[in-house]
Amino acid sequence: MSQATYNKMWTDAQKDLDIQLQREREEFLQPEKDRVEAFKMLAASYIKYMQIFRNLETAHDQLVHRQKRMVIRQVLDGVIGRILEIKKEMVELENSEFHYIDNILEDLKLLPEDIEVPIPRYFIKEKLEVLQQREEILDRILLDAGLQTQKPVKAMTFEEAIKMIQVAERARQGRCRAAFMKQIYLEEKRERQTKLQVQMGPSPDAASTCIQKVWRGYIQRKKTEKMRGEEMIFLGMSLPPHLKAMNISQMRAGQVNALEVEVQERHEEVFIKDKLRETEGLDIKETLQDQIGQCFIECRHIIGKFPDYPTEEAGGSMAILSQKTPEQVAAELAARKEMALQKKAQKGKKEQEGKEKTKGKKPQKSGKKEEEEGWKMAPSNFLSMMEEGNSQYKAIWQNRSEGWDFLQDHDPELIKEEKREEVEEEIRVQVDELMQQKLENLKLAVDGEKSDKQKKGRKSEKKKKTTMRKKIPEMEEDLTPDRTIDSLYRELVEEGLLIKAKTVNLSDYVGEYSYLGTTLRQVDIEPMPSLADVRQLIALYGILPLGSQTVHEKAPLVKALLLAGPAGVGKKTLVHAICTETGANLFNLSASNIAGKYPGKNGLQMMLHMVLKVAKQLQPSVVWIGETEKIFSKAAPKAEEMNPKRLEKILPKFLKALKAQDRVLLVGTTNRPFDANLKSFCKVYQKIILIPRPDYASRFVLWKHIILQNGGAITNLLNISCLAKVSDGFTQGHIIQAVQAVLSELRLLQMTRKPLRTAEFMTSLARQDPVYKEEEETFKAWYAKTPLGKARIKALADSKKAEKGKTKKGKGKN
Repeated sequence: MSQATYNKMWTDAQKDLDIQLQREREEFLQPEKDRVEAFKMLAASYIKYMQIFRNLETAHDQLVHRQKRMVIRQVLDGVIGRILEIKKEMVELENSEFHYIDNILEDLKLLPEDIEVPIPRYFIKEKLEVLQQREEILDRILLDAGLQTQKPVKAMTFEEAIKMIQVAERARQGRCRAAFMKQIYLEEKRERQTKLQVQMGPSPDAASTCIQKVWRGYIQRKKTEKMRGEEMIFLGMSLPPHLKAMNISQMRAGQVNALEVEVQERHEEVFIKDKLRETEGLDIKETLQDQIGQCFIECRHIIGKFPDYPTEEAGGSMAILSQKTPEQVAAELAARKEMALQKKAQKGKKEQEGKEKTKGKKPQKSGKKEEEEGWKMAPSNFLSMMEEGNSQYKAIWQNRSEGWDFLQDHDPELIKEEKREEVEEEIRVQVDELMQQKLENLKLAVDGEKSDKQKKGRKSEKKKKTTMRKKIPEMEEDLTPDRTIDSLYRELVEEGLLIKAKTVNLSDYVGEYSYLGTTLRQVDIEPMPSLADVRQLIALYGILPLGSQTVHEKAPLVKALLLAGPAGVGKKTLVHAICTETGANLFNLSASNIAGKYPGKNGLQMMLHMVLKVAKQLQPSVVWIGETEKIFSKAAPKAEEMNPKRLEKILPKFLKALKAQDRVLLVGTTNRPFDANLKSFCKVYQKIILIPRPDYASRFVLWKHIILQNGGAITNLLNISCLAKVSDGFTQGHIIQAVQAVLSELRLLQMTRKPLRTAEFMTSLARQDPVYKEEEETFKAWYAKTPLGKARIKALADSKKAEKGKTKKGKGKN
C-alpha cells in the first residue's frame, strides 16, 4: 500500500481517538450506580481503543515520515496505557481476569479477531542490532562453555581435495569437448540437408516428419524437466511450487520492509546538530552571555550585591532568565518554605485523626457512602499524553497541505526546531561555566567576596550520600561493585541461569475464542477460559508493559505473573513468546536448575543480586521459575542446603527491589499449584492466569495448524472434526506428539500416493493419558481459593441476595 493509504489510516484513527476522548470526559467523570452498565461502558471503550491501537500501530510501522512517526508513537503509548488501565477497572468490577463481551461485539458488528491484541513491531525493530549482537555474544559464550554444540563441519584430507578438484576439472573438460563435438556435428548435418534440398527439393512426408521430430522433442524435454523437478523435490534439494511462490512473495515483502527501514533510519539524521552549531551557535552564545550579564547588573542595582549563580539542579542560567525580578524570586522562596511548614502541620493532624478513626467505627460510613455513590473511573496517567498528542496532530498535521512533499520522508523545518533546542541546551552548559567564573571575578573585583558556598554545598551533598547509603535495603545493596556487567553476564550464562529463549511468536499459540461465555454466565455457570483469552492476558500483562518504557512506568504495575494449568497446555511456550516479542533476556531460576548452585544463604543472596543487576541493566528481562509450587510447598523444609524452599523468603525482597522504571517480570509456571501454600503463593504472584485444556473449537484449529506445520496435507479422507471430538481432554502437547509420531520422514514421502487418514492419528493419540475431569475440577477448586476467586464468589452471592430481595418486595406489593 502507498503512503497516502497509511496517512488516511492515521487520520481515521485520530478522529476516532478525538471522539473517544470527548466521550470519556462526558461519561467517565460521573459516578455509575449500576455495575453492569459501568462494565458495558468500559467494555465498549476497551473495544474502541483496541481498534485505534491496531490502526495507529500499522501507520507507525509503515509510514516513513519521521515527525509523523514521533507523534504517532506518543499517542500509541498513551492508547496502550489506557487499555491497561481500563483492563484493571474491568477486573475490579467483575472480579475476574476473563471477560465475555459477545453481546457488545454483536451490537458493534465486530468479530473476536477485532479485539485481538496486536503486538507493536517497534518493540523489536528499534533495537534489532543490539539484540543480534547480544545473541551472537550468548552463542559464543555457550560454545566456549560447551553448553551448546556447533554443527560438525566434515574435515577433508589433502588427497580427497585433490581428487575432487581433478574430477571437477575432467568433468569441465568433458562438457567443453561435448559442446565442441555437438557444434561440428550440427554444422555437418546442416550442410547435408542443404545439399539434399538443392538437389531434390522438400517432399510433404519429409516436412511432416521434421515437424513431428521437433514437436516430440519439445514434449519430451518438458516431461524430463518435470520429472527432474519432482526428483529434486523428492530428494529435498528444491522447494515445492506453492512454497516457492510464498517465498518469492515473502522475499519481495521483506525487501520492501528493508527499504522502508533504511529510509526511516536514514532521515533520522538528515539535519545534524553540527550544521546548526556552525550557522547559529555563535549568535546563541552571545545572546545568552548578554542576557545573563544584564541580569547580574540589574540585580546589583536593586539588592546592592551580585547574586549567587544557581546550581545545575536549580536550572542554571534558566533560573536567572525566568523573567522575574530578584525581589519576586526571594518572595517565592519564602512562600515555598511557608507552604512546606503548613504541609508538615497538616500531615501531623491527618495522622492523629486517622488514629482516632481506627479506634472508633467511622470507616464503615465511608464504605456505605462509596456504595451509594456508585462506581467511578480512577484517574488516568495516559489521558494527558493522548490529549497532548491529539492537540499536536490538530495543530500541525490535520490541515497541513503536503502536495509539495512527494517523498513523504521528513519536514526540514520541524527537524531544525527540534535540533535548535538541543543545541541551545548544550551551549547553555558551556555559557554557565564561563559566566560562573565571570561572576566570581566580578565579586572579587567589586565586592571583594569569595564564593565558599559551593564547597559547603559539596560537603552537604557528600553527607547526604553517606546517610543514604545506610538506608539502602539488602537487595539494593551492590554486592559486586568491582565487577562489570559483561563478567556477571558471562557467569550467569556459564552457570545455566541465563538461557537462550526459543523463537516463538504469540500468534503460534493457536486457540479460538469462546462464544458461549456470556450465555453460560447468564445461567450462573462460570465458564472455563479459552486459549484466545489466555493469549490476550499474556499480551496485556507481559508483552505490552515490557516492550515500552513509558507504558511500564505509568501503567498499573505487574511485577509477577503465574501461569497455572495441566502439563502440556503451553506454559513454557508462552514464557518464550514473551521473550521473543519483546527481545527480553530469559533467566531460569527453576528448582531443578538452581540445585547445587550458589549454596548457603550468602550464595543465594549473591545469585539473586547478580540476576537482578544484569536484568535491570539489560532490560527488558523475564525471570522464569518453573515448577514454582516446590518453592512454596506445604511439606516441611529439608535440612539440605539445596532445598528449593530457600527461595520462599527472599523472593518478596526481590520483588520489592523492582521499581516502576525496571522492565523486569517474574513469571512462574506450575502444573500442581494445589501442592503449594496458598498465602505465600498469592503474596508473590500478583496475577494468576489459569490455563485450561483446549475446547472443541481450539482443538479443531490446532489439528489443522499442527498437521500443516509438520508438512502434512489435509484431504477429504482426513476428518478434522472427528479428531477434534476424539481428542477431548487432551492438551496441545498431546496433539503435537501424536502428529509428530505419525508424520515421519518416510510417511511424508508417501503422502502423494497414500493420503493421511483419521485412524492413523487416533492410534498414536490413544497411547497418551488425557487430562481427566477430576484434575480439571481440582484446578477450579484451587483457583476459587485465590483472592480474586474468593472475591468473584462473594460478588455472585451478593448479587443473588439482592435479586431475591427484589423479588420478595415485588410479591409483597402484589
